Amino acid sequence: MSATPDPQDSQSHDSQKSGQDPNQAPLIEHLIELRSRLMHAVLAILVIFLALYAFSNDIYTFVAKPLMALLPEGSQMIATEVASPFLAPFKLTLVVSVFIAVPFVLHQAWAFIAPGLYDNEKRLAIPLLASSVALFYGGAAFAYYVVFPLLFEFFTQTGPAGVTVMTDINQYLNFVLKLFFAFGVAFEIPIATFLLIFSGATTVESLSKKRPYVVLGCFVVGMLMTPPDVISQSLLAVPMYLLYEVGILFGRLVKRQPRPSDDDSA
Repeated sequence: MSATPDPQDSQSHDSQKSGQDPNQAPLIEHLIELRSRLMHAVLAILVIFLALYAFSNDIYTFVAKPLMALLPEGSQMIATEVASPFLAPFKLTLVVSVFIAVPFVLHQAWAFIAPGLYDNEKRLAIPLLASSVALFYGGAAFAYYVVFPLLFEFFTQTGPAGVTVMTDINQYLNFVLKLFFAFGVAFEIPIATFLLIFSGATTVESLSKKRPYVVLGCFVVGMLMTPPDVISQSLLAVPMYLLYEVGILFGRLVKRQPRPSDDDSA
């Protein structure tokens, strides 16, 4: 009797014959898929950018509105560099395109890593991704509608007499993008706190005992990521601490959930 050939033996024999390691095939497939996902994300950003480029000046005017509304009568923003009138709106439009494309980019990342996750991890990851996007957008909106008016009113009214406020458009853009990013990342604190508790890296009790250090850390971060004045530092530090408390609150809910091992033992 002739033995039935094993498919795995034949597959490994073919791989050896072709000089290719069988373990490299899945890796190459993953790299190809990763490249495809990255190309889709970049293409989405490019399409959004091309659609918004015609409105780049309007977008810049909208972002500059909190400052322009508070400038003294007769004052205006200026461009101190030759290419600034073109580069500043161009740069802002590109950043806005990435900002709008974040949900699609995260969806591509999710589609890449989802096959390797368990069902319970998938059920947790989807709300976390959605809440992360919402919180980042919320932080940027908080900076624009709450922080900018208070901050620019303080800056424009505390200048020496006889000094006309005329801000360079490129310097203003760098300033507001820094604040957008700072507040967007700061609003991710509940997600980070929740993940630390959920993963077992720390506990609710441990985080609760570290409140004094967290308060100090929030004001240090506010000092490093905002202009050197008490108002802007407080406008970042206070929401950071409140969001830290929100993360601890959700962490208490995680603590009450039974572990799978407990259910199995029961």
